[in-house]
Amino acid sequence: MRYGIRALQRHLKSSLRTGGSIPSAIPRSGPLPSRSYASVFAAELQFGQPVHETHPHLLKPGELTPGISALEYAQRRSKLASKLPKNGIAILAASDVKYRSGAVFYDFHQDSDFFYLTGFNEPEAVAVIGKSTVEDDHSFQLYVRPKDPKAEQWEGSRSGVQAAMDVFNADESRDIKDIEKQLSRIIGNASEVFTDASPARPSASAFSRLFASKTAPNAQGLATLLDKKSVKPLRSILNEVRNIKSDAEIANMRKAGQASGRAITEAMRHPWTTEKDLTAFLEYKFKRNGCDTSAYVPVVAGGKNASQIHYVRNDDVLLKDDLVLADAGGEYGNYITDITRTWPISGTFTDPQKDLYNAILATQRTCIALCRADASNSLDRIHQIAEASLKDSLAQLGFDMSGNALETLFPHHLGHYIGLDVHDTPGQSRKNPLEAGQCVTVEPGIYVPDTDRWPVAFRGMGIRIEDSVCVQEEHPLVLTTEAVKEVDDIEALRA
Repeated sequence: MRYGIRALQRHLKSSLRTGGSIPSAIPRSGPLPSRSYASVFAAELQFGQPVHETHPHLLKPGELTPGISALEYAQRRSKLASKLPKNGIAILAASDVKYRSGAVFYDFHQDSDFFYLTGFNEPEAVAVIGKSTVEDDHSFQLYVRPKDPKAEQWEGSRSGVQAAMDVFNADESRDIKDIEKQLSRIIGNASEVFTDASPARPSASAFSRLFASKTAPNAQGLATLLDKKSVKPLRSILNEVRNIKSDAEIANMRKAGQASGRAITEAMRHPWTTEKDLTAFLEYKFKRNGCDTSAYVPVVAGGKNASQIHYVRNDDVLLKDDLVLADAGGEYGNYITDITRTWPISGTFTDPQKDLYNAILATQRTCIALCRADASNSLDRIHQIAEASLKDSLAQLGFDMSGNALETLFPHHLGHYIGLDVHDTPGQSRKNPLEAGQCVTVEPGIYVPDTDRWPVAFRGMGIRIEDSVCVQEEHPLVLTTEAVKEVDDIEALRA
């Protein structure tokens, strides 16, 4: 198959205007559309990320990233542009490479907004999406690192300027080094500019400093240009665009949830002796089951360590009479899953452990059932229901629930939005009624301090049960159901 000719771009534009579809590829047989540069087989090229022709085991025909088609990315840009004023532009920057020390870098993770709109998974890139003054049309410009054989020998392949148009369907693409000069013209001609460019650190790269605010140390470039223009934040528009998940997004999250849930259930079968070993097993199994990586740093907390909500040292021993809390999940195609399970290290709950666990599980079941659009509940409202349920159950177990007891025992919110990020669509209110297509977590937990205020049998226990849930019109879709959570099911794994 041959890749990315100009005729494909023209077809793309025409298809989007008329509601047609984007061809996943040019057929292998038959004449090639004409173009002004040499034809090259895509499978013979090297790109900065997998494409179907080079990695057919990872991507299906038509997919730009795992599970997400080129057409869906184009539709996302169109939806964003529809919310801009005429001749308005949105500017988004890719993530920069981050370094541990010297030349030793962290794993690269793309900026979620940039990835959502482009599917481009390399650093040092800028996307400019502009709404036309004529009809309901928009443009897409992508500035990227050019092909550079010497740099690629050290750093790995780059997609390059041509592939930005041919593969990622940009209308125009240029070398990222030209960005400051080009943005001067683009910003000058725009009616309004929408961007969430953030301040750069003094040690940040030249690329990051270009997108720093004018008050940041070593700021340059964009900050000066924007100082003379009407600039508005892009966050609220992006939240609106990203809020409702497509079928393809939900399928990716279900795949991550299924793989992660199976890994956690498998972990429950084994008598672990250290948090470190259990952590290593989960991260291995996430990948072995089909995830790309872990979605976040796992919490693997035995005994009293579970009372620390974000305990991530994971370096203690596990005692057979204790519980272990594992908050861990995998990521697939950049989409995450978020799961927490708590189980007895010995394989069998003690009576107090079982009583507290079942109280939390009953609350979670109630709250998950409310995650449907026709119930018109918000996350805040479901949180209030969880608080009432837990307060009543704990009182029945002998807890003194006066004063700030519940706040001490249940110090976090019941849930948050999820998607490309563990805490998706930052800043989005939890007061609004849930809508079909939103994805959330439901995670009640109780963390009992080891003090005289609380019943002796429960002191030092930390239990949280969390699932990722997709809101549907009449019923919730639990994305992480493979992770068992009923007491009988957990104990049966070691019987």
